[in-house]
Amino acid sequence: MTTERPVALSCGEPAGIGPDLAPRLWQALKDEMSFFWIGEPEHLPQGCPRVQINSPEQAPAAMARGLPVLHEPMPGPRRPGQPDPAHAAGVLKAIARGVALVQSGAACALTTLPIHKKALKDGAGFAFAGHTEYLAHLAGVEHVVMMLASDELRVVPATIHIPLADVPAALTPARLRRTVEITHHALQAQFKIAAPRLAVAGLNPHAGEGGTMGRQEQDWIAPLLDQMRAEGLNLLGPLPADTLFHAEARARYDAAICMYHDQALIPIKTLAFDRGVNITLGLPFLRSSPDHGTAFDIAGTGAANPRSSIEALRLAWHMGRR
Repeated sequence: MTTERPVALSCGEPAGIGPDLAPRLWQALKDEMSFFWIGEPEHLPQGCPRVQINSPEQAPAAMARGLPVLHEPMPGPRRPGQPDPAHAAGVLKAIARGVALVQSGAACALTTLPIHKKALKDGAGFAFAGHTEYLAHLAGVEHVVMMLASDELRVVPATIHIPLADVPAALTPARLRRTVEITHHALQAQFKIAAPRLAVAGLNPHAGEGGTMGRQEQDWIAPLLDQMRAEGLNLLGPLPADTLFHAEARARYDAAICMYHDQALIPIKTLAFDRGVNITLGLPFLRSSPDHGTAFDIAGTGAANPRSSIEALRLAWHMGRR
């Protein structure tokens, strides 16, 4: 087993499927890579092979014997499907600890298992819109964007979890420019694509169809893309979203910038429902996560599909080593 720096894996919400997935991730990846789980070991399934470690450098050797665990104490037992606010502070500490270890160079990347925002708010006064915003706060950066990636497709929504009616106002030239620039830089720095090709979807059907279905494309999206092309970026668009995701179209770009949540997530979840990985772009370190939530309804049953989490760890490992 390699002695290179391992991936840090934060435990996520104890009442969700995170603890169920952890031993299955170790079983699937123990001969391929090294990682360590940050959390309360008593929350892991009974009989889970585990090795308590004191530092990340011990994880590679421990992988052969069991899941390497960096203990983050949390009070009380885990009750699958029933979030306990008493665990909230520990969940946040596990994330913060993972960030610190990646920033110090002790780990090569961070993969996060799903959290439950209400439990964190109830138990620890969590004041962030979500996981990503908390990571940006810990890293001291103002702007980050979300990429969903699979072998078939990479998509980046310029606006995320807001009502569709609010998208036109939220989608400003500054926001779209920032999203394109962060994506371009991340494809170069993290994916090692020297000259990224970005496709930019239109906001309206048929990319506005000459202004008959909306004027944003004509009024400012196309002029902004022209300006950024003049600055050296390789951009396609604005393009109609309904012809942007078939195989021939996907071959022409490295990532697609989409204007709102469903425009981005419907195609990738259709193509790679259980293999998509969430990557946060704009952080000073690599962070990946599975593209699913806590799944309280199946927590503790062993029915959770580990594929997305496997791919999230695998991607973090390969990109982190670069």
